[in-house]
Amino acid sequence: MSVLFEPHTLRDVTIPNRIWMPPMCQYSAAPEGPAMGVPHDWHFAHYAARAAGGTGLIIVEATAVSPEGRISPYDLGLWNDAQTEAFRRITRFLAEQGTVPAIQLAHGGRKASTDRPWKGGAPVGPDAHGWHPVAPSALPFDTRHPVPAELTVDEIQEIAGRFADAARRALAAGFEVVEIHGAHGYLIHEFLSPHSNHRTDAYGGSYENRTRFPLEVVDAVREVWPDDKPLFFRVSATDWLDENGWTADDTVRFAAELQAHGVDLLDVSTGGNASGVHIPTGPGYQVPFAARVKAETSLPVAAVGLITSAEQAEKILANGEADAVLLGRELLRNPSFARLAARDLSGEVHIPKQYHRSV
Repeated sequence: MSVLFEPHTLRDVTIPNRIWMPPMCQYSAAPEGPAMGVPHDWHFAHYAARAAGGTGLIIVEATAVSPEGRISPYDLGLWNDAQTEAFRRITRFLAEQGTVPAIQLAHGGRKASTDRPWKGGAPVGPDAHGWHPVAPSALPFDTRHPVPAELTVDEIQEIAGRFADAARRALAAGFEVVEIHGAHGYLIHEFLSPHSNHRTDAYGGSYENRTRFPLEVVDAVREVWPDDKPLFFRVSATDWLDENGWTADDTVRFAAELQAHGVDLLDVSTGGNASGVHIPTGPGYQVPFAARVKAETSLPVAAVGLITSAEQAEKILANGEADAVLLGRELLRNPSFARLAARDLSGEVHIPKQYHRSV
């Protein structure tokens, strides 16, 4: 059998294949009122199509643990009962198709309160449903962004509790996997990197202090997330800075600590915390960072970054560079990628009876 179509078990959850969908914001929720942050028909259709296409695991987009944690006013949230109930429709359908439903819990930090990308993605204020962002330190992301409010220790600990509350709701909503968003320059990543964390208290300065809040979030979530269900963590393995940034060496060290705190898989991406940096992109350009974590630790990893063909994905897994692949843009282009890949590689995926004539 193709390695790409071997099941993968983490704790008591078995994922039917190694083709997974990463979290990709849709910026399509209501920005205010009772429907704020609530998934609706667009979200259902979006995720349902990829499940019907055979995707083994789908990670629902960055979902905010509080209103001010949204990346944009149009993001999903998981801080109230209406949101929890609406997600049940999605998780139920994904499970019926044999897809494992997962969700990424997030806080936007200093990069929060921005417009939708197709409208430029610039920061927005109260006149456009926005708010004032918060961060580890009063350092803006770039010249377009406002100076964020520096979090107090009490506020830091409150946010960790918000992640735990959202994890409880994720369980009630039917999710089988939770992923903590620690990448792409959002709040947790901001704490990790000396580029964005200039604090002088117990949450800044040394590596141990900068990893304190991320590990507190992991502990808070793991405490309420069932022992039989996996917990993922998404990391930016490097800031792509020559100095004074988070590095691949830091990521390897941190991976071992995350595993000790109950994380079951590291979702390895890069960048997002420093503006204007050069990132040498190309096919599979982030895979070596996942491969290094896999080679130097015992923590399972998922690889991302311009993985666009079944053959490329198969090679990554066969070479032992990752345990699974996350295909973003390719699954946006082709919701049935997994079904077509199974045909090309003699693999097997769930095919809805209504689609059997397409085999």
